[in-house]
Amino acid sequence: MIYNSRSLYFLGFLACTGMMSYALYAEYILHLIPCPLCVLQRLAVSLTGVIFLIASIHNPRKNTKILYTIIIGLSSLGGASIAGWHVYLQNLPIDQIPSCGPGFDYLVGNFPLGEALLIIFSGSGECATIDWSFVYLSMPSWVFLSCMMLFALNLFTQINSSNK
Repeated sequence: MIYNSRSLYFLGFLACTGMMSYALYAEYILHLIPCPLCVLQRLAVSLTGVIFLIASIHNPRKNTKILYTIIIGLSSLGGASIAGWHVYLQNLPIDQIPSCGPGFDYLVGNFPLGEALLIIFSGSGECATIDWSFVYLSMPSWVFLSCMMLFALNLFTQINSSNK
């Protein structure tokens, strides 16, 4: 069965919108404060969603669709990489967990971007805390799985369109 690329791109956008909606629900209703790695994951998911939406509106042809596939692939794998690192930090032994550090806004506002990112990726104590889980998986684990599913949807859209 051949699916319409425009609808598949829109499905990716809706998935990202759902992920971001739940992230905002967790922050403002459940009062779970996002750590710096959570903020970066949100940025990656939002970027992926925006690119999916642009691709849906644009409805690209073969050559441009390859470009969208690459950009969506990089942003979704970027989100999965950040989430994977977050899961790694959450599973460190207690004696190896880094101490708590300043928040994302402070780091980005007071350090050069490269240095701020190095500090963020070195991790901090709040990044290792598991405040929420569903079916034994933490929120970063679900973000990792979701980003990989977005990557798979992206590849499926490309492969599906090349079969036409």
